[in-house]
Amino acid sequence: MTDCADVARERLATLPTPLHPAPRLSEHAGVEIWFKRDDLTGLGLGGNKVRALEFLLADALAQGCDHLVTGGGPQSNWAMLAALAARTRGMPSTLVSYGDPPAGGAVGNHALAVLAGARLHFTGDPDRTSADRGVEEVCGRLREEGLTPYGVYRGGATGLGALGYAHATAELDEQVRDAGVRPRQLWLATGSCGTQAGLVAGRAWLQAEHDVVGVTVSRPAPECRERVHRIASEACGLLGVSARPLQVEIIDGFMGPAKGARSTAGETAAELVARTEGVFLDPVFAAKAMAGLLAAAADGTVEGPVVFLVSGGAPTLFTA
Repeated sequence: MTDCADVARERLATLPTPLHPAPRLSEHAGVEIWFKRDDLTGLGLGGNKVRALEFLLADALAQGCDHLVTGGGPQSNWAMLAALAARTRGMPSTLVSYGDPPAGGAVGNHALAVLAGARLHFTGDPDRTSADRGVEEVCGRLREEGLTPYGVYRGGATGLGALGYAHATAELDEQVRDAGVRPRQLWLATGSCGTQAGLVAGRAWLQAEHDVVGVTVSRPAPECRERVHRIASEACGLLGVSARPLQVEIIDGFMGPAKGARSTAGETAAELVARTEGVFLDPVFAAKAMAGLLAAAADGTVEGPVVFLVSGGAPTLFTA
């Protein structure tokens, strides 16, 4: 079995992130809930993407790359943190966003990306996948200029990036043992699928007892299942985990009106968490996942203890 330490890693996060009970929320839900606070990973305003960046940025540096290129939307937590991480290692970046520049100017993650010194490129195409095509185009132009770009598609959702959450599984395993709690499930928001894939791979790697439950917030459930399984399989290969069935559990029905949009159920869930535990959930990812967990608790289809991954995304709290 390979240890994550055998793969190049650039330390960016302040770890371990806290694990703590949420007693008032638990009382409301009727299920024992604990928070894994990956909104407190330290780089910038924190967030789950920092863990993936530790492995992806290390790979870029090991290959001698001198420019990071990645993409997403104007409010992409991933893209902003990627630009910030690269800058801390002296590497400039270009962020490719689908669509056009926001009419109201730079706010939220868009503004922070500008502050981090990222070059911004908009595709002019509202199709989200245009950002991935744009990454390829920008990398091609940079190579023509004599540079060595490192291109990463949206979310950093690759087997290598997923090692961040395989490692987080080991971290969590130690924390729950120290706390004397045996969680039945770990719930999280699933968007680009890399975080859940890493947790699924980590579960297989360590033979952890808890199930990993992703609430899809931006993709159809079948697509999520395929992506999580594929990326987790890639991560297992890097870890030297022998081939075995991977359990991928996706909860649907909480995406809201559109990808990247707030939902009424998510807003209600985020308000409850803020007022009971003093924790802010971002409106388009973690809030929707919490809505899914609360609905399952109300239906009696989930048993505690449950760990909920607070995945960050604070800058999106200040956007419409």
